[in-house]
Order: sequence, then structure tokens, then C-alpha cells
Amino acid sequence: MNKTAVVILNWNGRHFLQQFLPALVKHTSLPGVALAVADNGSTDGSQAFLQQAYPQIRQIVFDKNYGFTGGYNRALQQIAADYCVLLNSDVEVTANWLQPLETMLDSHPEVAVCMPKIRSFHRRTSFEYAGAAGGFIDRYGFPFCRGRILSHIEEDGGQYDAPCRIFWASGACMMIRTEVFHRLGGFDEDFFAHMEEIDLCWRIQQLGYSVMCLPQAVVYHVGGGTLPNETPFKLYLNYRNNLYMLYKNLPDRKRCALLAVRFALDGLSAGVYCLQGKFASFAAVWKAYIHFWKRRKTLRAKRLPQHNRPVQGIYPASVALSFYLPKKKRTFGELRSKPF
Repeated sequence: MNKTAVVILNWNGRHFLQQFLPALVKHTSLPGVALAVADNGSTDGSQAFLQQAYPQIRQIVFDKNYGFTGGYNRALQQIAADYCVLLNSDVEVTANWLQPLETMLDSHPEVAVCMPKIRSFHRRTSFEYAGAAGGFIDRYGFPFCRGRILSHIEEDGGQYDAPCRIFWASGACMMIRTEVFHRLGGFDEDFFAHMEEIDLCWRIQQLGYSVMCLPQAVVYHVGGGTLPNETPFKLYLNYRNNLYMLYKNLPDRKRCALLAVRFALDGLSAGVYCLQGKFASFAAVWKAYIHFWKRRKTLRAKRLPQHNRPVQGIYPASVALSFYLPKKKRTFGELRSKPF
């Protein structure tokens, strides 16, 4: 059995495989490390390309697109390794990107998940939107990162180079203990894609483990490579999956009150979309709520027992209000004036 398996989930991403596999092979040819590409029913010649250009990389081929959640769940069922790295096909790795992650899990049994610093592939000195230097959520469930709050993305000047306990690790590049992944049943396939890694990391913390970011490991992420930003479908997934996550993981004493606030906030945002003439976005929000309402019983059955274990990384206020109010807090450093 290998110590670590790096698994790329691919769906019609041959161009990314051609672009980024050379660096991955170069910087990941280490003893005890295996590479695999799980293919979600691609039709762009990805499988033939891999077989010809990279016969040493294992292929796991599915009959259709099972999404990020279903694809990785099925792939990791076929992987024998202590640790698995979930790596997007549009990520460029760098020298020594893997060793700090392995060392963290080797030396800290209380840590179940870790991630590298993620910079933007197109703006090399900036953090990348979907991960940056580690993820957090605010009290209403809205995610943000060290290095990215709402749409404000910071330049990486080394301000977040200290290893840090975080709330969630980015699915673009995260290492996880394979046994813990399977113990939790993997990703929740109701999510299909988006925020599934936040849900997983929340559940991992409920088991008593922690999640870390190790900025000495660096990768570069294209972002939006599979599903472009600002599409109605992506908006629908983000609203729906955020509700799924909150409903499953919030303690009983907080769930109803917080969801009532979210209903009001999301209703306001849907109204703004309507006033702006963005009717497809308006419809996406309400479609998300309809599907959430229909899935409540299923989600309720997936709740873990409440162990009252401390969960770190939840900002005790609204990140949006902190961002826009007169005393603007535009960076994570400004938000983190007090620990959370």
C-alpha cells in the first residue's frame, strides 16, 4: 500500500492535463506516492491522451459524470493509501509542495486534513479565490479565506505564512487521512459540487480532528476551470449547498434562529437580482430554496451526534457587514483582531 495517493478528478479537462501533468510528475515522483486520474465520463479524448502520454498514471474510469462528490467518493473507494490528495486538474504544483503536507499528518495525529497555500495561476503574486491561505465561515455560514474576503483578493506578501488551524480546506488541493474520509462516508453526494469540502471539514471537526493550512507548500490554481463563475447553475449550487451544510451541521439550539436570518438575507439578495434584471439568478436562488425544502428529511438523517466539541474558525459576526460598514475590514488580518 502506498503512503500517499494524489488523485485528480477529470471531466473533459484534457487541456488542463496536458498543461499541468508535467509539473505534477516532475515534483511528485517520490517513494510511496502514487498518481491517479479518475475520469468522470469525459468525451474529449482525455483517456486516450493519458494512456499514450502517461501510461504510468493509473486511470479510474467512470461511465458518466458523478460530480465532484460522487466522482471522488467512487475513486477513493479504489485507492489504497494512508493519505489521499484531492487535486483539481487546473492546479500547477511546485517543488516541495507535497512533503510539508505529509509531514503534518505524520507528526500530528489530531490533524485529519491539510492544504497548501493557493495562489492565482493568472496573477501569480495574488491569492486564489477558492482557497487562498485557508478557509473560514462567518456566523451565517458565508465562507471566506485568509487572503480573500468576498471579492477582495489580497496580494501575497507573506502575511499569512504561518501554519494556521482553519475551518475548511479547499477542494482544489487538500490532503486527507483516507480512513477518516471513509469513516464519514466521504463527501455528501447531495451537494454534487461546491461547498462539499466545507461540509466535510465541519464534520471532521465534529469528530474531534482539526484542519490546517501549511503555507510553505504552494500551488497555483486557474479556478473556474470546470464550471465558470457567475453562472446561474453555480449560483444555485452555492445557495442550495450552503443551506444543506448549515442544516446538517449547526447545533440544535442555533439551527432555527440562524436559518431564519439566512432566509431573510437570501430573500433580499434574490430581490436585488430581480431589480437588476438578472432573472436567471433570481430563479436560481428560489430553485435552491425549493430543493432545500424538499430534502430536509434526508439532510436531518445525515446529522452527526452533537458532541459539544469546540469547532474553531467561525467568525462571530457577519463578514459582509464587517466588510462594508464604516470601519471597513477588508483583509483577514483586520477581521482577526480577536481569535475565532
